[in-house]
Formats: sequence, C-alpha cells, structure tokens
Amino acid sequence: MDELFRNFVPPVGLRSRHIQSLLASSAVRRRLVIRRSEALRERAQVWTLDGGLDIRLQGLYSRQVSQSRGLAVLLHGWEGSVNSNYILANGARLFDAGFDVFRLNFRDHGDTHHLNPGIFHSCRLDEVVHALRDLQDRLEAAHWCLGGYSLGGNFSLRVALKAEESGLSLGQIVAVCPVINPANAMISMEQGIRFYERYFERKWSRSLRIKQASFHDLYGDEKWYEIRGLRERTHYLATRHAGFESAEAYFDGYSIAHQRLAPLKVPATVLTSADDPVVPVGDFEDLPDNPALDLIISPYGGHCGFLKNWQLESLADDLMLQRFLQAADEGNSQRQGSGAGERN
Repeated sequence: MDELFRNFVPPVGLRSRHIQSLLASSAVRRRLVIRRSEALRERAQVWTLDGGLDIRLQGLYSRQVSQSRGLAVLLHGWEGSVNSNYILANGARLFDAGFDVFRLNFRDHGDTHHLNPGIFHSCRLDEVVHALRDLQDRLEAAHWCLGGYSLGGNFSLRVALKAEESGLSLGQIVAVCPVINPANAMISMEQGIRFYERYFERKWSRSLRIKQASFHDLYGDEKWYEIRGLRERTHYLATRHAGFESAEAYFDGYSIAHQRLAPLKVPATVLTSADDPVVPVGDFEDLPDNPALDLIISPYGGHCGFLKNWQLESLADDLMLQRFLQAADEGNSQRQGSGAGERN
C-alpha cells in the first residue's frame, strides 16, 4: 500500500508543485471541503485546554454519536487554524470513519489571540504538550493519534519525542510536509517564487494586528507588521519578544534536523513531496535511521497538497486515515489482551 504514496502521480493538470500547493488552500477547494465537512462541523464543540502556567489553548471537539474508533487530534500549520482546508478535509474523513476528532489551535491562531498575552512562536512546545495531556485526561483517551501539517507536523513529531516523559498515550503520528530545518525552509521561500513569502507575510501581519488590538497596553506602540521580509521580521520578534539572540538561534530551537528524531519511540509516518516549494526534500534525506520512523517521499504533491483528482481530494488524507485505523486496531487488541490477562 505504501507504494501508492511513494509513486503518487496526480492528473496531468495537477502535477505542478505550485498548483498543488495553491489549489489545496484555495477558495475553489474551500467550497468542496465545507460541504464534505458538514457532519464534523455540526458536532464541533469549543473546548479550552490547560496549557500550564495560566496558558489557555482552544480547539474544536467533534464526538461520535455512537461508538468511537478512538481519538484523532489534528494540528494546523503556521498561520493556519482549525478551519484550514486541509484540517477540515482530513478531520471530516476521520470523523466519517468513526473517530472522535479534536482540532487544536496554536496560540494566536484562529480567533484565539485574546486568550494569552504572550505572542506565539514555534518554540512554545511545552504548552501544546500540556494541553494535549489535559485533553487526554479529560477524555480518558489511550493509544490516540496525532496528525499535523507543515509546522503542525513539526510540532507533532516534537510532541512524540516528549510523549513518554509527559505521560501521553500516543499510538501513531502522521506528519505531512513537516518543517525539518526551519533555516532551510526560510531559504527555500526566499529563493523561490515571491508568492510564498508574501503569502505568509500578509497572514502574519494580520495576526500581529489582531494581537496588538487584543493587548494594546502591551503592544500598542509596536510596528512589527511594517517590517518587510520574513527573515527580518522573524529576527525582530525572536530577539525582542521570544528571548533568542537571533533568528538563527530561534530556528535551531524548533529544528528536528540531523539526529534529533533518533530517540523517537512513537510510531510516526512522515509524508513529504520531492517538489515541495517550502520544505526542501534534502532535509528529509538526513533524518536518522529509526525503526519507529517511516518516511514516504512522493514525487509530486507540492506543500501539503497531494491532490489526487479534480474533486480535489488529498492522498494525505488517505494515508492519515490508513495509519490511524491501524493504530486503532492495535489499541483495541492491546486492551483486549490486557482484559484477557486480568481475567486469567
């Protein structure tokens, strides 16, 4: 089955990496995703989770009406949200397959800027781990699954590294086009077509303006959204508001390059494309040889696209569903085995 993903070839008109990347998040696909995700959205409840140290993170929880296959948690990418196309599309597939689905917003994403005074940055891993432990405890979840896209994929893999020490009962990770070496991703955007850098710059500017309006007493004099260029703005925010000496030190703080995934014990599948215009494929070739880590590199797919037909359905959704179903079956087998042992 993995060969289907490793040899993915979309229809001729969908083979451009830029078409894959842009169409996946387009308004055209949005209309299809909204229709397909109706059941997921109708069942969604707003939950506020404890991120520790008085930090609050918020997400949407869609519980099955009847018996559930288990819990699936989804993490969006940078400046995405629980309502991004890829999160809604994948969440709908998982929900329709019988999973309870929780879509988590990172700090300052979606409409959550008002919840915490501090500004989001990608090294805020502990609050995500704490919030996921809160979710696990409240639901009494075991052997649950975690999936993420782009920066959310990076977070998912870092959460997995902390799972044992944090008491997280993770059964499977799926990371789609995860950022491996943030410094290289920045270079990729700077050297590629201008669209990607401008796209994130515009979304980040909007987010920073909302943050400023939410905490005017803290950030009223800031002109951070006027700084042009992602590198320059990242350096400013990292040094002034995140406690790093430079943008490079900040990038290293959430990098999972080289041997950093060597200690990984949670089964994890990483799906990326050789033509990703944001995360260079060379970063994946240096990942450690770890039996818990299954790396799938597709020749096509762009950045978080993998659109397989003109209905704009994604092969990434197929992979995540397949892996999560496998994990759910393994979890059920473990529970049944444990029950038999107790009876004996």
